[in-house]
Amino acid sequence: MFELRLMAPEDRVETLGEALDALDALSVSVEDADAQTDAEQALFGEPGMPPPKEGWQRSRVIALFPDEALAKEAASVLALQDFFEGCEVLGIAPVPEQDWVRLTQSQFAPVEITPEFWIVPTWHEPPEQAKQVIRLDPGLAFGTGTHPTTRMCLRWIATQGDGVLANQRVLDYGCGSGILAIGAAKFGATDIDAVDIDEAAVSSTRLNAEANGVRLNAGLPEAAKGHYDTVLANILATPLKVLAPLLRSHVKAGGSLVMAGILERQADELKEAYAPYATLEVSDTEDGWILMTARC
Repeated sequence: MFELRLMAPEDRVETLGEALDALDALSVSVEDADAQTDAEQALFGEPGMPPPKEGWQRSRVIALFPDEALAKEAASVLALQDFFEGCEVLGIAPVPEQDWVRLTQSQFAPVEITPEFWIVPTWHEPPEQAKQVIRLDPGLAFGTGTHPTTRMCLRWIATQGDGVLANQRVLDYGCGSGILAIGAAKFGATDIDAVDIDEAAVSSTRLNAEANGVRLNAGLPEAAKGHYDTVLANILATPLKVLAPLLRSHVKAGGSLVMAGILERQADELKEAYAPYATLEVSDTEDGWILMTARC
């Protein structure tokens, strides 16, 4: 396979991508050409919402083709188009043969939550200092411990103190891989419901729970019933606002509501959305994301 690499300004990225798709590119990806420099831009979006921007001020567009001839033909065709003004062909290069399984595995090292609590892929040995471990491999569902929102939720679980979660009833709403539910089980919770709208996530949660030797109930959202000592929801700000009355209704008096997937700039709108139900506060922050909690 061959990569065709292009440089494009932000306002040409969408048109360029559509053209590459019409030229039978196997895939098209867009990167910030200024990544890892002082000019790097952070773009955050949410599913179901319009993208904040189509690309970066200087976007590197990479198209994958099955052979060199098709990549060269695409470059020639694009260069003749009016919309290509301001764009540039950076080059065409073969994609090196790779052991893709090994390459993928190399990108997932053990993740430290606390010095004694780690997320460890099955192909790694746990660090010597790890006293508590979740075994988890990347899969179809969100949640491997590498994202700040997941780490903050797990850190909250781990730092509640010995026995705080013991025998608690816990709800993981929007469970993804089930990592938060599994974390709660590792720290003593015994009655755990993990729910998600995605059936693939439900299946992943069940498999991951079995692999970690913990018991929980995984299902679609209607499986969440009654009140819980702790409700965990690592989703995104927009659905969290919509779910405010539902999530609060599941927290027992004196229980904890723990939410992530929220950017720092979204703190006030979350506080406003939950004001009729609970008083949210920012309990943790990492890389522009925050953890918000409330005692109900």
